[in-house]
Amino acid sequence: MCVRSCFQSPRLQWVWRTAFLKHTQRRHQGSHRWTHLGGSTYRAVIFDMGGVLIPSPGRVAAEWEVQNRIPSGTILKALMEGGENGPWMRFMRAEITAEGFLREFGRLCSEMLKTSVPVDSFFSLLTSERVAKQFPVMTEAITQIRAKGLQTAVLSNNFYLPNQKSFLPLDRKQFDVIVESCMEGICKPDPRIYKLCLERLGLQPSESIFLDDLGPNLKEAARLGIHTIKVNDPETAVKELEALLGFTLRVGVPSTRPVKKTMEIPKDSLQKYLKDLLGIQTTGPLELLQFDHGQSNPTYYIRLANRDLVLRKKPPGTLLPSAHAIEREFRIMKALANAGVPVPNVLDLCEDSSVIGTPFYVMEYCPGLIYKDPSLPGLEPSHRRAIYTAMNTVLCKIHSVDLQAVGLEDYGKQGDYIPRQVRTWVKQYRASETSTIPAMERLIEWLPLHLPRQQRTTVVHGDFRLDNLVFHPEEPEVLAVLDWELSTLGDPLADVAYSCLAHYLPSSFPVLRGINDCDLTQLGIPAAEEYFRMYCLQMGLPPTENWNFYMAFSFFRVAAILQGVYKRSLTGQASSTYAEQTGKLTEFVSNLAWDFAVKEGFRVFKEMAFTNPLTRSYHMWARPQSQWCPTGSRSYSSVPEASPAHTSRGGLVISPESLSPPVRELYHRLKHFMEQRVYPAEPELQSHQASAARWSPSPLIEDLKEKAKAEGLWNLFLPLEADPEKKYGAGLTNVEYAHLCELMGTSLYAPEVCNCSAPDTGNMELLVRYGTEVQKARWLIPLLEGKARSCFAMTEPQVASSDATNIEASIREEDSFYVINGHKWWITGILDPRCQLCVFMGKTDPHAPRHRQQSVLLVPMDTPGIKIIRPLTVYGLEDAPGCFLPSFSL
Repeated sequence: MCVRSCFQSPRLQWVWRTAFLKHTQRRHQGSHRWTHLGGSTYRAVIFDMGGVLIPSPGRVAAEWEVQNRIPSGTILKALMEGGENGPWMRFMRAEITAEGFLREFGRLCSEMLKTSVPVDSFFSLLTSERVAKQFPVMTEAITQIRAKGLQTAVLSNNFYLPNQKSFLPLDRKQFDVIVESCMEGICKPDPRIYKLCLERLGLQPSESIFLDDLGPNLKEAARLGIHTIKVNDPETAVKELEALLGFTLRVGVPSTRPVKKTMEIPKDSLQKYLKDLLGIQTTGPLELLQFDHGQSNPTYYIRLANRDLVLRKKPPGTLLPSAHAIEREFRIMKALANAGVPVPNVLDLCEDSSVIGTPFYVMEYCPGLIYKDPSLPGLEPSHRRAIYTAMNTVLCKIHSVDLQAVGLEDYGKQGDYIPRQVRTWVKQYRASETSTIPAMERLIEWLPLHLPRQQRTTVVHGDFRLDNLVFHPEEPEVLAVLDWELSTLGDPLADVAYSCLAHYLPSSFPVLRGINDCDLTQLGIPAAEEYFRMYCLQMGLPPTENWNFYMAFSFFRVAAILQGVYKRSLTGQASSTYAEQTGKLTEFVSNLAWDFAVKEGFRVFKEMAFTNPLTRSYHMWARPQSQWCPTGSRSYSSVPEASPAHTSRGGLVISPESLSPPVRELYHRLKHFMEQRVYPAEPELQSHQASAARWSPSPLIEDLKEKAKAEGLWNLFLPLEADPEKKYGAGLTNVEYAHLCELMGTSLYAPEVCNCSAPDTGNMELLVRYGTEVQKARWLIPLLEGKARSCFAMTEPQVASSDATNIEASIREEDSFYVINGHKWWITGILDPRCQLCVFMGKTDPHAPRHRQQSVLLVPMDTPGIKIIRPLTVYGLEDAPGCFLPSFSL
């Protein structure tokens, strides 16, 4: 699990990898010769753990950094720090405890980023059962190696957990020898640990093969005479290991397993049916396996008399209406085969439920590669790009089919595809609903109100993604498109959006692995935007403007499907091994869908903006003579004056009707939102504020915030001069915002609903103007998204704090840290459980000129030493949950 080589130069990595490949090729040639003479000379296979048997720390770190908004590469850099004497290597030699490692490791990360880093949560993720699972392909390989009489060993750089047990999340019975660095006090690439492993195996170096994912570890093993395999991807490594050993390590058809008890089908009646269908006379046994994929319609592999077949059937039990339509799958594939679309050769549709209990159809098995991991590990960047290009091309081919020529003009209704789909999936979701999911409720309300106009009607696949395609084993060519259950006639852009789902999902997503935490440029994979442009170019279409709607709709569909799978799992009807996990996944995916709905709301608002953005005076009176002129008078405006056509003609903009048309329209939308959403909610919000639960945020407020986002009524406060590119806010001038602010001020709750409430507004503007990129990623983005709150600590009990020069709290730099000592009160927002950041004013240089003594620090609320004493009331009233605080001690 050592990660010490991860930051070697790209040139060195390339040289090492080339050398290993050449060495491997020579071994491959020899292994074929040895196999021909009667078998392999190898007697043992030695496995590293992290990166070979389970995910590597690097991969876990990448996922964690994305989730926690930590700059990519921070964790690996900190793990490398200090080399052999760094905390990571000493931890794996058991020279320091887990507590000591986390303390030193946290300090390193914090020094790198100049802010605290929650390394405890990274360590928890690294050692969690969810992450630390053995790759199935390696489990199968180890079983086959041992079945052939060879020994197996694990040689791991690992560590002791806080419970004093070593971190080895593997079945120890799989291995004849286990060598752990934390128990031996030595780590790879120290040659002593390799010799120790060989000694316990009783073998010479040339009799063993060693698999590792890191170059220095492999280099030392090869120097000792051990044959090595570099592991970039477990599947690819197993293929290389097969070539060396001379026998297969993967039994049967890829991605199959024994049929689950709840999914068994009667073999005798099936065999009789197939003999009649195929005209087979043999009496040999029927081999039946179940495919891992196929979450909706169970899918089986059949071998009978040298014929390889695939059977897809409806699941047993009571089914949702119009779902699992295998009859349509059969029809569409039979028709598309005549149109040049690559599909499996279908043989027969059997609607007689007496044969195996449900209707089914049979097709020929199409051998090839199915890429389950969209990051395509083990492939060159150019090959990855070619795979995605081929995927795009075959989708264009599907959307170009002449409906009348293939007899599919009645395969679905013409027009209104998206409205019908929305109704269908709402109905499906309601039929399988097990609890209330807020994001789904918001989407069910939002989608029908923002429907695009359908421009074209084509065949749509309905579930078009990489792992539903069979590729040629050596060429970037699609041999077959699978899983046509959701196909119909409709809007082709729905297919394009659906095929980009992986671009927005994390790599840890269990049902459909994503690539949103991967470096797509380095991998050679086109980004979603480029993939969409590629499609439009091939089809000769202009890019659509409402891409966010299609993504919101696609994720809504996925959420509804996952809910259906979860509901069936409760009765044992679902075929996927992940089915029981999908209850939590539904909520995760629906939140993704809602994020796209919010983006679409912002897009609609921005389209109303000026063709040429206006620049307006920031002072009260917009008079021409206020411009800079030779007489010495000057403008107090932060930006150039607007053209005469856009000024307020010499007067203060008193009425909203005097605002520019786009801002006036925004004002009226805000007013409508206040009348329809905010004012009616006030009685309930007042009741919450008077209840025992007042110190927790109101769920109704959170719901209103999401609705405000969707309407584009969000982050209106940021002035144009602070955000000229409108990257973070609506790009309003202070005069324009004043009218919206006045309107929000008619309700105590509206500013927070629109994310325009103090002290967050001032703190966010501070971060926009002066924050580093790291500070923006950690603090500004969560604040802008309304997922966090902040406070401002200035006022002190001993001094008249309205004059900041009186501030007495001290800030002293000591050993690359700041030590803060002070007592603050009247700190709005600090009791809010969402408060993550305190903007703290203190004195850094008491000997400087009076107005240069103060500084402001960003203080995480989990900083040790912060003591919150009690809430204060204002005129006898509390302001929960963000109440004023009398005491904040550091």
